[in-house]
Amino acid sequence: MTPRPLRLGVNIDHVATIRNARGGRHPDPVRAALLAAEAGADGITAHLREDRRHISDRDIERLAAEIRLPLNLEMAATPEMLQIALRHRPHAACLVPEKRTEVTTEGGLDAVGGAAHLARYVEELGAAGIRVSLFLDPEKAQLDAAKRLGAPVVELHTGAYCEAEGAAREAELARLVEAAAHAEAIGLECHAGHGLGFDTVGRVAAIPTIVELNIGHFLVGEAIFIGLDAAIRRMRALMDEARAGPARRA
Repeated sequence: MTPRPLRLGVNIDHVATIRNARGGRHPDPVRAALLAAEAGADGITAHLREDRRHISDRDIERLAAEIRLPLNLEMAATPEMLQIALRHRPHAACLVPEKRTEVTTEGGLDAVGGAAHLARYVEELGAAGIRVSLFLDPEKAQLDAAKRLGAPVVELHTGAYCEAEGAAREAELARLVEAAAHAEAIGLECHAGHGLGFDTVGRVAAIPTIVELNIGHFLVGEAIFIGLDAAIRRMRALMDEARAGPARRA
């Protein structure tokens, strides 16, 4: 059986982080998005945070206008971000939790407890033709809540898997496998991301019910050593190799 295709979304947030450390225009995240397209990315992801710590409003405006790949806007469920998404109409919007004090996203949304708040955003984004996804921990209750809300896509938070070691990592992988299978069983498209690198992507990419990985920080960091093009091409190759399975690799 031919394995299901696996898409790679490249997150270019931390190109903007480097730019903002000094100010000015260099390095340009839009240029990074164009390079990612040439290197084999299937989409571009950018997180417009409330405090604008990396990606800016102007970046989103330029990305929407200048790139030809699908744009996935990561955003908090706030009225400000909703209006920005409705103005630019990205291909997709991934609703993520956001705290000003966090260094990076610390976990998934609470779609169970926060359903009443999230419902408006899922409905209005979807009505505008924007594919809505919810960034969730790999828990069945959260996936069921996403289904009830009408979100067509979920993205599983892989941070706990990437940070764990030994038996704990195996347990986290099992959670991802189970959650991805449950997502498909209830009719949700399943994506995954956060913290993935060359040494952790393979086993996640091999999960057949996951159809997209979103990877950013590692690729931007690795680009310092081998270049962005080479980093993305190697990640793409590792994903494809893992997806092919042992029989096809032999």
